[in-house]
Amino acid sequence: MTEQTPDAARPAGSRPGGTDRRVLAPLALAQFICSFAGSNMNVMINDIGRDLDTTVQGVQLAITVFLLVMAALMIPGGKLTDRFGRKRCFLAGLALYGVGAVLSAMAPGLGVLILGNSILEGVGTALLIPPVYILTTLLFTDVTARARAFGIIMAAGGAGAAAGPLIGGLITSAISWRAAFLFQALVIALILALSRSLVDPLPPDPRRHFDIPGAILSAGGLALVVMGILAADQNLILTAALLAAGALVLAGFLHWVRTEERAGREPLLSTSLFRDRGSNLGLVTQNLQWLLLMGSSFTVAAFLQVVRGYDAIQTGLIFTAATVGLLASSLAAQHLAQRRPQRTLIMAGFTLTILGIAVLIGLVAGTPSPWAFTPGLALIGLGLGVMLTPSVNVVQSAFPEQRQGEISGLSRSVSNLGSSFGTAIAGTILVADLTKNAYAAAMTTLGVLGVLGLVAATLLPRETPKGDTSAASPHD
Repeated sequence: MTEQTPDAARPAGSRPGGTDRRVLAPLALAQFICSFAGSNMNVMINDIGRDLDTTVQGVQLAITVFLLVMAALMIPGGKLTDRFGRKRCFLAGLALYGVGAVLSAMAPGLGVLILGNSILEGVGTALLIPPVYILTTLLFTDVTARARAFGIIMAAGGAGAAAGPLIGGLITSAISWRAAFLFQALVIALILALSRSLVDPLPPDPRRHFDIPGAILSAGGLALVVMGILAADQNLILTAALLAAGALVLAGFLHWVRTEERAGREPLLSTSLFRDRGSNLGLVTQNLQWLLLMGSSFTVAAFLQVVRGYDAIQTGLIFTAATVGLLASSLAAQHLAQRRPQRTLIMAGFTLTILGIAVLIGLVAGTPSPWAFTPGLALIGLGLGVMLTPSVNVVQSAFPEQRQGEISGLSRSVSNLGSSFGTAIAGTILVADLTKNAYAAAMTTLGVLGVLGLVAATLLPRETPKGDTSAASPHD
């Protein structure tokens, strides 16, 4: 059997048609279900709590650990694609995720739920998500086609996160919260069937070095930081100790990386990835975008259920405004990319999101009507949809395809770390005092972080990133 060259294996990214759809369908669905898993439990807080005899903090822990495992293992997951192949890692991640979903559906207690949902699904996601972005970057070389592909994938991811409460609420109310995990398993089975048409453009390199000490240090440091944030509502001394320990471990990771580079060995993460100013700022915006999305989702969902007493389906229906707004703006990514610079789109997205948070705080404080949430959530959805795709494109396009394993792992880790921070920060403020004032405090904190994202966006370079493969393919 003859081995395909990268160019021969690659469908023409700029050519619309069935090939593109067959490639994008499993990739977009994979991003959808992983994002769905991060937010659908938000509307099951009361149901899971009653069934498993746990608390809001217990459910928050399961959600945050899932996001944390993804963030901590995404960089190693990205590096493994070079050694074992992108499609192989994608399929292995799907299988592990499916097992975790089935185990979660049968969980007799919080511990098994954390094992299935937080650990197995989290590890599976860390294996399958980097290939989604690597394959998209490798298969779609034209900037317009890539913007369209990333637009579809980010729309699927954003829709999964935004529609998670609605779909999860419908399933929970109609059947049970356990059925929501069976729904995930069925989607995974569909993705596995669709993935038969996927072709890996680059051959795996089994001899590629994998930095095990670096993987342990990076994952441990990130875990300690998020655990420190989670402990803030219980013990400030413990929080300070965990944050300090996390900072020390991450400093040790950086020292290890530099030692490996000086010795001529390949580290888990090359320091050269951080020498591109546009990519660095793009990573900051990615982190804050997902922080805002998951933080606002958890805050609003917890407030509606615990303070307002809404059930899962009522809570999910309120999130429809965010889902519609995010889908509309994400699917317009190709059209917007042709007419506006990526920097402008990211700035506009943060502006709309900050405005949405302000509207949410003001209207909810002024009236008990559930409709008070609609305008703010719609603005947040529109804002996030506008900027998710250009932020990814800024980062991915700044590097040639030989480095896509590294940058995809880093990019997804940064985004999922933002999701972890969003749930941990907003959740810690909220569960400490589940009242209207705590809700306002959590949303205000998110608004301030949104302003930081807007500042980062204004600092993005105005010109096209140097590594944009639309200008010069690595094969040229």
